[in-house]
Amino acid sequence: MKEEPSPIYGLMAEFDNPTEIVAAAHRAYEEGYRNMDAFTPFPIEELSEAIGFHHNRLPLIVLIGGIVGCLGGYLLQYWVAVIEYPLNIGGRPFHSWPAFIPITFETTVLVAALSAVFGMLALNGLPRPHHPVFNVPNFKLASRDHFFLCIESKDPKFDRKQTRQFLEGLGGKVSDVELS
Repeated sequence: MKEEPSPIYGLMAEFDNPTEIVAAAHRAYEEGYRNMDAFTPFPIEELSEAIGFHHNRLPLIVLIGGIVGCLGGYLLQYWVAVIEYPLNIGGRPFHSWPAFIPITFETTVLVAALSAVFGMLALNGLPRPHHPVFNVPNFKLASRDHFFLCIESKDPKFDRKQTRQFLEGLGGKVSDVELS
């Protein structure tokens, strides 16, 4: 009876310098791997493009938050001043839109900023107290002087044996990333 290998989060290759990891990420992307991530001790500009990370949804979330804040602030003031509690002070019209602008601006900025914070947390999957890559013994070196490329098992092209051979062919030291 053949025993099935235990499910894993993915395979991680360890590299010694930034040139190697960028080249490995380019090769992995060219081979068709799309669900991968890189971990480095400092930012590497070419790496995000090498792993296929091109767009970000956060600006759209902030824009939608700003529009909601703008409309919400203006409509709240309109509802209070015109519909719910109209006061005729000095003959001014109930819908005095210039007076509504400062609060409208403030609610736009407030809701856009809150959308940025909570959108960033949601898109980054935070809070996440533990990530499976922390199970790799050498991963603590990612904050010092080593570079890691992880191909996740949810990638459609992922095959444990072939992916391991591919990563070893790139010159990296390969480790399994266990789920628990």
